Amino acid sequence: MIEKNLTYTNTKVDGLLEQLLDRQNLNTAYLQVVGNRGAGGIDKMGVESLGDYLREHKEQLLVSIKQGDYSPAPVRRVEIPKDNGSKRMLGIPTVVDRLIQQGISQILTPIYEPEFSDHSYGFRPGRNAHQALIKCREYIEKGYKYAVDIDLEKFFDTVNHSKLIELLSRKIKDGRLISLIHRYLRAGVEIKGWITVTTEGVPQGGPLSPLLSNIMLDELDKELESRGHKFVRYADDLVILCRSKRSSSRVMESITKFVEGKLKLKVNKEKSVVSHVSKIKFLGYSFYNYRGESRLGIHPKSLGKMKAKIKVLTCRSGGWSDEQRILYLKEYLTGWMHYFKLADMGTKLGNLDMWYRGRLRMIKWKQWKRPRTKITNLVQLGANKYKAYEWANTRKSYWHIANSWILSTTLSNDYLKQLGYPSLLAEYKRVRVTT
Repeated sequence: MIEKNLTYTNTKVDGLLEQLLDRQNLNTAYLQVVGNRGAGGIDKMGVESLGDYLREHKEQLLVSIKQGDYSPAPVRRVEIPKDNGSKRMLGIPTVVDRLIQQGISQILTPIYEPEFSDHSYGFRPGRNAHQALIKCREYIEKGYKYAVDIDLEKFFDTVNHSKLIELLSRKIKDGRLISLIHRYLRAGVEIKGWITVTTEGVPQGGPLSPLLSNIMLDELDKELESRGHKFVRYADDLVILCRSKRSSSRVMESITKFVEGKLKLKVNKEKSVVSHVSKIKFLGYSFYNYRGESRLGIHPKSLGKMKAKIKVLTCRSGGWSDEQRILYLKEYLTGWMHYFKLADMGTKLGNLDMWYRGRLRMIKWKQWKRPRTKITNLVQLGANKYKAYEWANTRKSYWHIANSWILSTTLSNDYLKQLGYPSLLAEYKRVRVTT
């Protein structure tokens, strides 16, 4: 009903649909979608086939969008495991719909970006998680040492469509574009071959969802600003800093009422907490005090997640060559270290390095398989022949042998480095020095 009204009764048009379909805008969107790569949607079309599809169907696509006849395809549901054991639901649009969504995002971003709050850092040009963390640290150093950590329960899955359309209509006067966005919101989800119509939520996974989430939560930003609060928001991660625990409790109560009443979102009261900043996790980091200075550390859950990933990459039965494994480890660790480079964690990584090298030695020991091969390799690496024979025929576990002196001296740290395996601590120090 809302979509029909927007499509047929709003006669005030500001030409945004024409801007969307502009050749230059769509070319830029095409390059962005192809550059991002990503999996295909329910039609299984990959980005490498998008160019051929557009050459054949471009005019038909443009006409259907102009006439309001275009129907977005349902998104493909993908479940991503979260730290707490639950799953995050992603919706992967088709590459054609990603192209159109990217085009919409490109024309709406310049309209909304100047009005967004300075306290918002997620999915915005020139802003990132590191800036959000540094701002938090600044507030903490000024005495705001109690945090209201608000968890918006399944935010992307519970956004109220009517409320979002209302917010969009305040700024966008082209009803045709509003109608197209509304059709994307209601496109539906494919789950195990069945299509389910979506009556709420903004599916994560498309180029448009980050902008729509910021538009929705900008109402919350403006409310917090009007009340004079110190806060930082990154997408749906929000932390409000206060000077005392009592004031934090009051803020939690009042903001919860605003979020659930005005924005029609739900606050997860079990996960939302009021506590000292040293006890919260924000964007994977933690905060601590060192000689009167607020510092950033890595949260234990983030470290545990990294350890679990390394365990997968150093699995003995992976079937990878040394070259493949080294490449995967370098790619993962480089990205991980760049994200967590603000954290003080040299000692923790030094200890983790020993465990990591033990897993690398365990891989090599299993690769050698036969006792004869183990003896030959140990002797070539400098071990005594009799000790090599003794260890090659031991019945002790792989992990016990990996941490024994025989492999620590033969498959030494320098030897692993010569093979090309990265060191966790060395990578961390390199990233810290170069930034």
